Amino acid sequence: MYKKLAVAVGFIITTSISIAQPIVTDSTSSSTVNSTSKAETTVKSPPPSAISPSINASNTDLCTVGVSGAVQTQILGISGGTTIRDLNCERLKLSKTLYDMGMKVAAISTLCQDPRVFDAMLMAGTPCPYEGKIGKEAKEAWKQVGKVSSVEPVVEDEDENTAYIGWGILTLLLIGL
Repeated sequence: MYKKLAVAVGFIITTSISIAQPIVTDSTSSSTVNSTSKAETTVKSPPPSAISPSINASNTDLCTVGVSGAVQTQILGISGGTTIRDLNCERLKLSKTLYDMGMKVAAISTLCQDPRVFDAMLMAGTPCPYEGKIGKEAKEAWKQVGKVSSVEPVVEDEDENTAYIGWGILTLLLIGL
């Protein structure tokens, strides 16, 4: 009986495989794509730079101050720098050096070139030295010269030609462009 059942099942399986047809689908599609694009490129670059020169004034024993600056446009950049002498600082350093060397009268005389110091010394009853004279003798000598109050401040000649040359070159550069 099992034999007949096995033959029947085998027959069913073989006939179902041979009879089964695969599913086939035929399809065609057609598409047309029209595309229009607009691209714009913007290049952003860093602005031109005028870099002002660095002026080294790290030494505290210098009586100068550094000044520098720069200007930049789309086309032209200009930079420059200079140092400015501090005459009062120089006077103080000179006076201290003279005092340290034991030349006290010369140190006071150096400070007395400043009208404020001259007036302060006079008000304190200790006038500034005059040609080696000190105290009352110096006061009488100052009266004879006609300087009972402030002396004329000593202004050392600045090198103004350097400034004029710099402005001249700058003007030529601006006119030439």
